[in-house]
Amino acid sequence: MRKVIGIMTISMLLLACSATDKKDSAAKSSLPIVGTWKLISGTTIQKGDTTTTYYDKNLSFIKIINDTHFAFLNHDIHKGKDSATAAYSSGGGSYTLHDSTYTEHLEYCSDRQWEGNDFTFTIRIKNDTLTQTGIEKVESEGVDRLNIEKYVRLK
Repeated sequence: MRKVIGIMTISMLLLACSATDKKDSAAKSSLPIVGTWKLISGTTIQKGDTTTTYYDKNLSFIKIINDTHFAFLNHDIHKGKDSATAAYSSGGGSYTLHDSTYTEHLEYCSDRQWEGNDFTFTIRIKNDTLTQTGIEKVESEGVDRLNIEKYVRLK
């Protein structure tokens, strides 16, 4: 009888742990940041110089975010045939999200000097628009700038 009670107790504990894991997983997948986002505009401010890029005529940039990782893909829409606008970059890694503080840990990048860096942004999501604002700093590249990106959620 003791064996039966012991087995039942262990079984109930395992079921309880399983239910908690499912709740945590469901909560993570319901994060409003999870999805595919198309970059509409990006503004950088470095040493007093402001540059805004609109991703509608020559460039296409998407960011894909799941429960634990992000990836981005950027390329010119002319398939590299226009030397003035030919571009390709990609990267990804893990991220953390605490309230409105979103931190990317860039593990992979087509520009290898950016790998291994963390980038912290404040995010705001309103309807289908995600705005992220933060400092990008990569000492080896001489980059220390404010970056403001506006995305729209792809359906």
